[in-house]
Amino acid sequence: MKNDEPTVGRRVLLRTAAFLGVAAAAGLINAGEEGGVAGRPGAPGAPAGAPGPNPAAGPPGRIHELAAEKSYRLRPMTAEAPGRPRAATPAVRTRPILELPADATAAGSMVLTFDDGPDPRYTPGILDTLARYGVRAMFFVCGEMATENRDLLRRMAAEGHVIGNHTWTHPLIPTLSRPGLASEIGRTSEVVQQVVGEAPVWFRAPYGAWNRAAFEIGAELGMEPLAWTVDTLDWKEPGTTTIVSRVLSGAGSGVIVLSHDAGGNRSQSVQAISSYLPQLLARGYRMTLPALPPR
Repeated sequence: MKNDEPTVGRRVLLRTAAFLGVAAAAGLINAGEEGGVAGRPGAPGAPAGAPGPNPAAGPPGRIHELAAEKSYRLRPMTAEAPGRPRAATPAVRTRPILELPADATAAGSMVLTFDDGPDPRYTPGILDTLARYGVRAMFFVCGEMATENRDLLRRMAAEGHVIGNHTWTHPLIPTLSRPGLASEIGRTSEVVQQVVGEAPVWFRAPYGAWNRAAFEIGAELGMEPLAWTVDTLDWKEPGTTTIVSRVLSGAGSGVIVLSHDAGGNRSQSVQAISSYLPQLLARGYRMTLPALPPR
């Protein structure tokens, strides 16, 4: 085996040189630190009997510290990685949307909206009429009503209606502090999202009383402000015939009709929709839902 001895020696020298080169390149060896390589245990020229490096136990202390300092480079830079794109925030408006834009809807399109619910005494009757004629509508719900009638929220969503935000307790918005208003709107969006899986994208101020804070908070929560074109004033309980007359006389392309399914005795509202809806359809009007403006 004499022919193998020089080969073995060269292998040892090459391995040693490779180790020293890698260590020096990584900054793990400094000739002026701790007596240089010769001063380290187990290195060439170290005192006899000094222990050498134990691969199983890991590198010596200083080498371990330096390696730890550099180890962050091996980790993904998650803090600097781009996250998932967020949905575009609506522009902060200075006035609510009052009607459907003429260039975004077919002639004869109208929107039916109902505020203040859901109420188990009146909302089901309105939903039944809408279902009978295959029509979808918008329901601007109050959080305190929604949280007590979650089954009606689920029915609205299941039947294709749009659920909007009408605050929690139906307050007069200009009388609230900004934190108070944020709570009124935010809590309602939360309960809707919990029940149907999606937060509202439309907001309506109670009494139609808007202010700058309402537009700003609504936009921050991803909602557009929607008002109305025709007010049935059904909350005054003027009589079923009067409500029907107001809807039919105000009908037109792009019109948004305001009615209520809670907040008082709404039996007239329930009776009225069963009368004016088939008449609107017979006249060629189409009940639709508004599309969100480009963001």
